[in-house]
Amino acid sequence: MFKKSILAAALLVATVTAAHAAPTKVDAKIAPYKSTSGVAGNLGSIGSDTLNNLMTYWAEGFKKKYPNVNIQIEGKGSSTAPPALIAGTSQLGPMSREMKATEVEQFEKKYGYKPTKIGVALDSLAVYVNKDNPIKNLSLDEVDAIFSKTRKRGVAEITTWGQLGVTGKLANMPISLYGRNSASGTYGYFKEHTLKGGDYKNSVKEQPGSASVVEGVAHDIAGIGYSGIGYATSGVRALPLSDKKGGAVEAANYQNVLSGKYPLARMLYIYVAKKPGQPLPKVVEEFLKFALSKEGQAIVVKDGYDPLTAKMVEAQLKNLK
Repeated sequence: MFKKSILAAALLVATVTAAHAAPTKVDAKIAPYKSTSGVAGNLGSIGSDTLNNLMTYWAEGFKKKYPNVNIQIEGKGSSTAPPALIAGTSQLGPMSREMKATEVEQFEKKYGYKPTKIGVALDSLAVYVNKDNPIKNLSLDEVDAIFSKTRKRGVAEITTWGQLGVTGKLANMPISLYGRNSASGTYGYFKEHTLKGGDYKNSVKEQPGSASVVEGVAHDIAGIGYSGIGYATSGVRALPLSDKKGGAVEAANYQNVLSGKYPLARMLYIYVAKKPGQPLPKVVEEFLKFALSKEGQAIVVKDGYDPLTAKMVEAQLKNLK
């Protein structure tokens, strides 16, 4: 779990947290990337759409250092990463959620060992509304009542903006729901953490990518949707959230991700097939080192996500050994 395994490290770096109020900066203690010799060949990445832009930016930066590397990136959803790693059709499996136990079992059945998980960035998974929607904040209890037909958080169904205190022309408008398809790690993460494993309403307009969720909400005054913070645009607002109705409301920002106050904070991962006691192929290892370098984490900030702290980077680099 993100909050148990990662935020413990984050709490050790309170000075770093304070320094990242706004604008977000990369931890000065993260080392710059050091190029090495003998890095060439093909590198394939299949998986998360949330990470698609980030993987593309990293690939561009990596190719500047290693022109003889050919990188192919495909982002159709986190659930496409494990089968691609198992089949050997990609070396990198970006995922916006952790692998399920069944996916790990299938991988282990093929390779005889478990996949290696590398945390590469932080995300405050956002609940977006149209920029002209005056609503100030929501609780996850209310978000569940909006998106779920099973409503496991126990709040009565919410179908109009007026039920949330919105007045004016929007008050009687039905809430228009935008979400991801089931191949998406964001779909799974939101289902688990916001809906508590409940079922989505049939009226959710499932989108093929993160950008299309945000675009849908930006063009729909009555719209609401969920997507990674890196896909925010001027046409939408990421609502501050509380876990429980009436609880403390926290904005989707870096400081609240590090402290664990923002309720939908998550780690973004790249999974690889690393045989215990043996190094990764050089091109794979160096790509991951680049992503975890000062330059790589600066790209995270450029793409609108939150960078790891130096302590987090140190922990992830140990997984490469």
